[in-house]
Amino acid sequence: MIHMHITSWLLGLILFFAAYFLHTSGNAKASKIVHMILRVFYILIIVSGVVVMLGVSNLNAEYIIKGLGGLWLVASMEMILVRLKKGKPVRAFWIQFFIALVIVLLLGWRLPLGVLHM
Repeated sequence: MIHMHITSWLLGLILFFAAYFLHTSGNAKASKIVHMILRVFYILIIVSGVVVMLGVSNLNAEYIIKGLGGLWLVASMEMILVRLKKGKPVRAFWIQFFIALVIVLLLGWRLPLGVLHM
């Protein structure tokens, strides 16, 4: 399940940036399609993350912080795209995105089920 989780968040990040750059280049229809596909990946990311967390035998605060950071990251990704489409400022959400991304990646690499421990 960890491989599904890693693959889904990696593809989710790629789709997020694709939707962002498609929208900023003026291709609204393609951006909307990619954004809808990205929403399916949000579900895959969250469900696979919950399954991975439930499989951990010694669930501690670091796993919970990583899970909350992952939810924060998904929420900031969605808010960036939605506010961008509405023409509202997104700077605060970009800051949140990078903070959450750093937290999630550092904890993801540090924890025993992380990429560096495979």
